Amino acid sequence: MPLKSYGVLKGRPIDVQPGTGPSPHYQILISDDTSLFRIAVNVKSQSSPSELLFHEILDFRHPVTAELQALAPGFHRFDRRPGGAALDYVRLNLFERPDMHAVPPDREGPDNDLNEFLARHIQLAMGHEDAMVYAFGERWGPEQNKRDRYFGFLPGNGIHDIHMNQGNVEPWVNDDGVWQDGGLMIHYPDGNGPDGNGGGRWAALFLAFQSQSWNTDDTTGHTIRAPEGTEGRIRIVAALVNPIGHDPGGETVTLLNTTPEPVDLEGWRILNLRNAAFILPQVRLAPGETLRLVLPADTAPLSNEGGILSLLDSDGYKVHGVSYTREEARREGWSLTF
Repeated sequence: MPLKSYGVLKGRPIDVQPGTGPSPHYQILISDDTSLFRIAVNVKSQSSPSELLFHEILDFRHPVTAELQALAPGFHRFDRRPGGAALDYVRLNLFERPDMHAVPPDREGPDNDLNEFLARHIQLAMGHEDAMVYAFGERWGPEQNKRDRYFGFLPGNGIHDIHMNQGNVEPWVNDDGVWQDGGLMIHYPDGNGPDGNGGGRWAALFLAFQSQSWNTDDTTGHTIRAPEGTEGRIRIVAALVNPIGHDPGGETVTLLNTTPEPVDLEGWRILNLRNAAFILPQVRLAPGETLRLVLPADTAPLSNEGGILSLLDSDGYKVHGVSYTREEARREGWSLTF
């Protein structure tokens, strides 16, 4: 069954402990101004291969951050559905699977293992008094009359499963679910984030196990078999999400066939942030050619407040996905490129 208490913890980092031992976790002590929590982040898998997949985005831009920033400090439980702040590595277009790379839990030398990558981000956040950490995963506690085993606070309290939580192998298949993936995000309101630029900035850290599948059932999150070569055949390369004047009926999406063969797009779908679908007409897209689609007003509207676009083939397999923010969509008549 899916995670029992999925959500996000927002707070200030105040201490850390690196992960050691046979099942190491990088431990982060968090305060929400009224309570203490511990974030337990896996740095090594119990299944083979043991090295976790990791991806960091130093200047993370995605519509989900607008909802997160509005939250008060503390733990917030999420419904596992599209359109909110719940994460899904497969469906929310946070990044592309090839962006992730395997990282060992520890290795000789500076800044070259997962413990050190996590430490670099969390210690930077600890050095900025306004920086806030957002940890996505499953809540545990509060554990009355039981002190935290790492930081000693009472009652024990925290969040774990800070990684992808679908497409698992045994014995973790029962943890599968959609819209319940973990991860870490850090917001620097003063702009002094890891990219060094001005203005509020977000850093995002995503983790997954190499044994997990990225082809998962839309209801259960269990692994499904997908044909080889599905992803990336057709790419979303542009979208007009904020046309001049009346938006409905004027929004467009442009597709590119990246393959050397024509591709039949009959029955393919474009999904928006809330999973509303536009079904593509019967058309064969020639090699290297583009197709500009006008979205009817009553199908899959593209929000000017930020959103995502996902392209699914006729069998329902995801082929490509992109996201855009409110800031990127604010200029009328300008097409966004991806």
